[in-house]
Amino acid sequence: MEEFIEMKCTLPDGSVREFPSESTPLDIARSISGSLAQNLCSALVDGEILDLRTPLTKDCRLELLTFKDEKGRGAFRHTAAHILAQAVKRLYPETKLAIGPSIADGFYYDFDREGGFAPEDLPKIEAEMKKIVQENLPITRFTLPREQALSQMEAASEDYKLELIQDLPEDEEISFYQQGEYTDLCAGPHLLSTKAVKAFKLTSIAGAYWRGSEKNKMLTRIYGTAFPKASELEEHLKRLEEAKRRDHRLLGRELELFMLTEEGPGFPFFLPKGMTLKNILIDFWRRVHTQAGYVEISTPMMLNRDLWETSGHWDHYKENMYTTVIDDIDFAVKPMNCPGGMLVYKSCPRSYRSLPLRVGELGLVHRHEKSGALHGLMRVRCFTQDDAHIFMTPEQIPDEIKGVVHLIDKVYKLFGFKYHVELSTRPENSIGSAEDWELATNGLRQALDDLGMDYVVNEGDGAFYGPKIDFHLEDSLGRTWQCGTIQLDFQLPLRFEAEYTGADGEKHRPIMIHRVVFGSIERFIGILIEHYAGAFPLWLAPVQMKVLPLSEKHENYAKTILAALQERGFRAELDSRNEKIGYRIREAQLQKIPYMLILGDQEERDHTISVRDRKDGSTAVLTLEQFLGQASDEVLANQ
Repeated sequence: MEEFIEMKCTLPDGSVREFPSESTPLDIARSISGSLAQNLCSALVDGEILDLRTPLTKDCRLELLTFKDEKGRGAFRHTAAHILAQAVKRLYPETKLAIGPSIADGFYYDFDREGGFAPEDLPKIEAEMKKIVQENLPITRFTLPREQALSQMEAASEDYKLELIQDLPEDEEISFYQQGEYTDLCAGPHLLSTKAVKAFKLTSIAGAYWRGSEKNKMLTRIYGTAFPKASELEEHLKRLEEAKRRDHRLLGRELELFMLTEEGPGFPFFLPKGMTLKNILIDFWRRVHTQAGYVEISTPMMLNRDLWETSGHWDHYKENMYTTVIDDIDFAVKPMNCPGGMLVYKSCPRSYRSLPLRVGELGLVHRHEKSGALHGLMRVRCFTQDDAHIFMTPEQIPDEIKGVVHLIDKVYKLFGFKYHVELSTRPENSIGSAEDWELATNGLRQALDDLGMDYVVNEGDGAFYGPKIDFHLEDSLGRTWQCGTIQLDFQLPLRFEAEYTGADGEKHRPIMIHRVVFGSIERFIGILIEHYAGAFPLWLAPVQMKVLPLSEKHENYAKTILAALQERGFRAELDSRNEKIGYRIREAQLQKIPYMLILGDQEERDHTISVRDRKDGSTAVLTLEQFLGQASDEVLANQ
């Protein structure tokens, strides 16, 4: 009998294919390509990530995901996390399981075991994981009624799983995954069997509070990563080693840029060289913003509760804010600059003729981050946000967004970053009407489409007051960092009753863009340290040149050269210590100074300098004017 076709699937290329109802993503992949089915990890059905085993019963948009896709990698590595947990339960049956998700570069699982785990335990666990992979255990999904699920976890003494089930909505389906003797509460998706996880490595151990709360018990978190091929794993581990070498916390200490102290966890101290670097970035920021028609303001670090209630932060962001009481009135240290910018806008009457108004601020903001989340300059509790707020008419939205995109593009290219763009839409905790959100989202989408930019839609990840465009830059190791952002906001001008007089003489509500380029100057410095491995280009280096006289008798000539360099605006230092020249050159090299100027009898007699280049160690003999000209050209070429 001829099979009756009753389900249409729209594939990413726009083609529509028909399949029997109840077909699974795996069935569909097999009908398209055997190799595709073999490499399949999960599926995206109408925007929802699903298991390969899920029967499809209606027309849908279908994307079949392999390890090359982010969500496909997630399913692959989530399976690796279950293999880790199964290995731990085999070796240490008394261990209680918490959670084990995939993350950006791998996976982790949190365990509760008396005494925890140590790095020397990892090889033994890895060996057991390899056995589980070789056993080729089928992975199956099943569901249980709530009471039966609770009973099963109670019988297994899995206290953390019990708590998770108890917190689920009454009507939510409770699903489990099983591989061999191992069963875990899990929403999935997962691979079909353990065999596919051929290359993995457990990378580190850390402490982690249950559910991220310092009030809860400290668990042991085992991190790992996994790939389909051993060659991919090897390449990844090499990148990790290189990342350790470039760790901004290590280099920041070695290069005397910043320090972190127990007296101020999450509050970085900038040392003189680090402050020079920070000021160079700030000067550059001011220069490009002045050229782009921005004016700069400064708003107070602390403002009262009424302001934060008006902005919505008191209700939507209070857990991240530092608060105090002054004269019996609640105040908050600003976590964002936006509400202060609104007060500046409202400080005088505005006309459509004065719009767009582009207002920049380098504001120090404070946000409460949990101690376990703190990480060097990348995650801190206070940072300088390079904010700007643009107030405009609705008609000006596309051009202003394009202007910000061009500015961000200019800045990132200067530092050698590639980047990709995401459009983030309305989150669950949003404020404002659906109509405003649709108009704002379409405004961002139109600007990106007009610019011909490729972008990914990140559903539900917008700010609570508006959709946003996020710029994820890629560093020299291929890692991505979310830095620049453009947020379109209809709500804050409404909440603050901001107005302008239109051409018709009537009062109108301005539209507001929130945007950052660096994001956080502190975090951007951390990224730059790792991107350049501390070897900053000449224009950015805190110390650009080190003057090295061969002996004490050459010191006067060295001081003359130093004065000439400084007079021309270069950041130069003299090292005339009573140490051998080889030692001083090596030290300057370790400090990653771009140029070392070595001065001896011949240089003083000929009025020349021997210039040693940091990049390749080559030395060239030049006149001072020749070197100054070349150095000036190098600085100008990078600005």
